[in-house]
Amino acid sequence: MPNSSVTVDHVHLISPDPQATANWYVDKFGGEIVRSAQVLGTLQIYMSFGNGAMVIVRGQRPAEHAAEKPGPQWGVDHFGMRVAGDYDSFCAGLRNKGIVFTMEPTVMNPTTRIAFIQGPDGVSIELLDRKPQT
Repeated sequence: MPNSSVTVDHVHLISPDPQATANWYVDKFGGEIVRSAQVLGTLQIYMSFGNGAMVIVRGQRPAEHAAEKPGPQWGVDHFGMRVAGDYDSFCAGLRNKGIVFTMEPTVMNPTTRIAFIQGPDGVSIELLDRKPQT
């Protein structure tokens, strides 16, 4: 692949209530719903987070049998959202909105702090505070 490059395009979530899940991401992270459509028999909602990051939430398609996520499993474990600005105030704001932290803000190295929260539908979300490396 000498003339190719790869970037992450989107994260795709399946939810029993895609509109409620999309609203959660709008309320908690300031996402913007940019499009909603019926795709392959269910509602699919596209949210933008201003830096090109896209989260797509859809419902269960006909003949699918989605189940609750019991906890860590092989495959995708979580996704990360980088917080620009005042990380501590952002985390405090989430707490004020009733968000459960499964890992409190923790220093990983001199330039990175992380925390984990529980999102809708059993999704684990990492909150990153990354400072420029000098």
